[in-house]
Amino acid sequence: MSDLIQQLRTRLQIYQPVDLWTNSALHKGAAAVLIAVTDSAHPQIILTKRSEELSSHKGEVALPGGRIDLSDRDVIHTALRESHEEVGLDPKLVDVLGQLDPMVTRFGMKVTPVIGLVPETVELVPNYDELDAVFKVPLEFLLRDQRLRTDIGTIGGYKVQVPCWEYEGFEIWGVTAVILVSMMNKVFDRGIDTGMDQVAIKTDGKFTPQDWREVEGKKGITE
Repeated sequence: MSDLIQQLRTRLQIYQPVDLWTNSALHKGAAAVLIAVTDSAHPQIILTKRSEELSSHKGEVALPGGRIDLSDRDVIHTALRESHEEVGLDPKLVDVLGQLDPMVTRFGMKVTPVIGLVPETVELVPNYDELDAVFKVPLEFLLRDQRLRTDIGTIGGYKVQVPCWEYEGFEIWGVTAVILVSMMNKVFDRGIDTGMDQVAIKTDGKFTPQDWREVEGKKGITE
């Protein structure tokens, strides 16, 4: 077992997620995503590129996951079900380690990340009705934080700053980057400040999509 996998297991055994976004009446819905990490000497995380034909978030890099259905038992069930639908990941092959703090996207969707280990040689079959590609990014690459840029905006007057990484032609940014940063901070002590926790604390979790303002352009500014 690699040191990174051991640390992932150890930290998540004791980590208790904190929900700073309890004002559910302000949210447009709830979703769960799976941070699927390969159980290998050099762990990788499974990511997808959404289809350019979709009506929303087309062409964006995302973690497997989706909206919570009324029939889902819990967020873990949602994350595993959606991952199976999107990339053909057999839920029986996922060793669920725990959850991270929920977060709210700029569009008002509340998202709970679930973390699990999958075999290094796991077979993935993308659903091309929803995806253009499925790929893996090395955890070590993310931990080095050699970002392409920093996307900057404000929520309710409070600054947020989100890294964007480029890996093999794929841009990893937005809510996916915020979730990955949360994992790196909570599990690997990286101390990357996006400002999202402070927004939740200072606004008492009452952020709405209308409160988001970008500083410059669609994806903020480059640093």
